[in-house]
Amino acid sequence: MADGPLRIAPLPASFGATVTGVRLAALDDGAFARIHAAWLEFGLLVCPAQYLTREQQVAVARRFGPIEFANIPISNVRDDGRLRDPDDAWVRVLKGNQGWHIDSTYVPVQSRGALLSAQVTPAEGGETEWADLAAAYDALTPRMRARVGELSAFHSMKRSQAMTGDDYRPGADHGGYGADAAPPLRPLVKTHPETGRRSLVIGRHAYGVPGLAEAESERLLADLVDMACRPPRVWRHAWRPGDVAIWDNRRTMHRGLPWDLSRPRVLHHTRIAGDPVTEFAPSPPSP
Repeated sequence: MADGPLRIAPLPASFGATVTGVRLAALDDGAFARIHAAWLEFGLLVCPAQYLTREQQVAVARRFGPIEFANIPISNVRDDGRLRDPDDAWVRVLKGNQGWHIDSTYVPVQSRGALLSAQVTPAEGGETEWADLAAAYDALTPRMRARVGELSAFHSMKRSQAMTGDDYRPGADHGGYGADAAPPLRPLVKTHPETGRRSLVIGRHAYGVPGLAEAESERLLADLVDMACRPPRVWRHAWRPGDVAIWDNRRTMHRGLPWDLSRPRVLHHTRIAGDPVTEFAPSPPSP
């Protein structure tokens, strides 16, 4: 079912597209095949005015693969409608996620992708930005490609939250997902299992490149993030209620932007599980 012809329009960036003319909750197989192909081609799909229920959101995400998380509230609003305290454990995670990151690199099987939908949005702030890590790899000099192609980094959510001053732990409101996981060691360069494109695996969860001193490791990782997040390799989306974004977590990284926490912001996140063969990373002893 569609409101009109399916339209997939590239964004003015190295990646991403806007999808209009369809209802994601009522796609026939042919329309979904086109959207899935566009997801692989562009890495990010922005779909305005979808107004998905939580059940519809999970059903749409499930067409892309098994579900890692059915619903994570990306919100400063409690289920009872009250605003969370700015130092609430879950709000501290939201603040941490204002750093560039790739979802679930800190557990053994990295996620395949995610779907985020907006219910309540502030008038200012609270946007989400994505970065194209395939285009970032392509932009490296041949010498840097050779260098990073031989390196790996550990990934830890507990460490990345600690760097923001947060005592991230199991049992808190956010559940502490990944807090007890032994940090996986992931190559800095990943080959996408479906497209064959190479991309960087970086972001706030990455640290401790084996073979490098701590300062050199931190400098290299920070330089890669800085390079990756320059135009035309970034896209910022200002949310409106009903908007949906679907991204390929094997090609992109993202971050939320700050907003006035006295204003409600309610988004729902469904995470698509990674393939245990192509997205697995071992957890050797951390440095």
